[in-house]
Amino acid sequence: MTDNKLWWKNGIIYQIYPRSFQDTNGDGIGDLAGIIQHLDYLQDLGVDGIWLSPINPSPDVDFGYDVADYHTIDPKFGNLQDFDRLLQEAHKRDLHIIMDLVLSHTSDQHRWFQESKKSVNNPYHDWYVWHDPAPKGGVPNNWLSIWGGSAWEYDENLGQYYYHMFSKHQPDLNWHNPDVRSTMLDVFRYWLDKGVDGFRLDVFNNYFQDAQFRDNPLKPGFSLDKVLGKFDAYEHIYDTSQPEMIGVVEDIRRIMNSYPERYVVGETFLVDSATARTFIGPNGLHAGFDYAFCNSPLSARAFGKAIQYWDALHGEDAWPNYFFNNHDTPRSTTRFAKGDNDAIPKLLLAMQLTVRGTPYLYYGEEIGMRDIKLHRSQTLDPFHQGRDGCRSPMQWNSRLNAGFSSGKPWLPVNQDYIVRNVESQAASTASLLAFYKELIQLRREHPALNAGKLEMTEAGNDDILVYQRQADEEKMLIVLNFSKQIVSYQLPTDGFNKWELLYAGNEALITQMVENELHLPAYGFGILISRSE
Repeated sequence: MTDNKLWWKNGIIYQIYPRSFQDTNGDGIGDLAGIIQHLDYLQDLGVDGIWLSPINPSPDVDFGYDVADYHTIDPKFGNLQDFDRLLQEAHKRDLHIIMDLVLSHTSDQHRWFQESKKSVNNPYHDWYVWHDPAPKGGVPNNWLSIWGGSAWEYDENLGQYYYHMFSKHQPDLNWHNPDVRSTMLDVFRYWLDKGVDGFRLDVFNNYFQDAQFRDNPLKPGFSLDKVLGKFDAYEHIYDTSQPEMIGVVEDIRRIMNSYPERYVVGETFLVDSATARTFIGPNGLHAGFDYAFCNSPLSARAFGKAIQYWDALHGEDAWPNYFFNNHDTPRSTTRFAKGDNDAIPKLLLAMQLTVRGTPYLYYGEEIGMRDIKLHRSQTLDPFHQGRDGCRSPMQWNSRLNAGFSSGKPWLPVNQDYIVRNVESQAASTASLLAFYKELIQLRREHPALNAGKLEMTEAGNDDILVYQRQADEEKMLIVLNFSKQIVSYQLPTDGFNKWELLYAGNEALITQMVENELHLPAYGFGILISRSE
């Protein structure tokens, strides 16, 4: 288990939102040159892979998730030569590059869609999901856009509707068309040939829709007169997660297997954990994202349940992953932390880095960045819930614009950058950044943490989460206190000789071990190792 190390399995992946990481030309938008500038920082942090949110050309209706060309780089980020240099410089540092591929839909500005709209006889017309009006007129069926309203947009010139699960500016591709399927699979080969190490697939299980265009049924308990146009009132059984997806996943995996040590992870859409797992395995994706862990309340019981279920679903033939933060989700510091205190973020990282699976970190979480607050007039994100808060510029130092840009940043910098930034935290051994580095290094050094099996342990206290990790002869115990009270935990003594407290944080108020009992401060934790006498 521990001999054959894989960067994506035993390592840690760090997500960068390129617009917000580092701007080098003063236009207020981050770029590839800015990422290259900080590769030494990422290497020093201890991560193994870098996932880049989309960098293909885009009109930015959905900030990169509306792609206008799959085969080049958006000029605001740089060009293909810059990307080649990023790959080269990253690989020099044993850092792997994961691209974000958005293959369920394109921008309405994509050349294919512009052709598709010209005529029903155009060769590209069937590349998108077009449909005649219903027999009595109006939309073809009751499918809705997750962004609100009908998922069908009428084109007066053609007298047909096209389908869009997201914005009307993001028409869905018709994956039933063999030409679309082969062209999209070639996108993988194109970037793999350039040296890309892996891909994150955006809403990948949304590639297909029901070929018969059947109406989605209402969920039990809903009546049509009260839920007209309400997305969450329907069972989404015909507009996503169609059976044809399994064949495409297998095709993708065959492509990935033809290149050494490549990796593909999927963002499953509108499904539960068990359904997400069906796309993962030796013939499918290497991994998939599941929101049960991320969305858990701050509770030992809730996190324990999410971890145990997700871990059990993977079994021996697949490898889980865990995240708290990404470009779509309010930062965990904003959701859970009390004011400026970083005790809870430390507890959550201690859990994320010690469970079985690949940890995904989001830029800035290593310094405890919080979401920014915007007035409605300042909001740029078109999505009705708004995701700008977690996308603010990286806080590098206490100088102008947190060192992110010499120009006006595309989003405001959080005002706490004066005290919360990389430069100031790098100078303190008690900082959150120092804690991240220590814990990442600990995980790297111990096979039980980066490769071992996981076994939940009964804690005898609803506020404590306890589990064991083991790889070969190495056995470790993790004890996490989710309460604001000091708690004690009696260490188990069956099946081993002696526990040693290996790590308990980097603050003055840390977990203490007295004989066979652990005393944990509020939101404290302990990582212990079994030693033979």
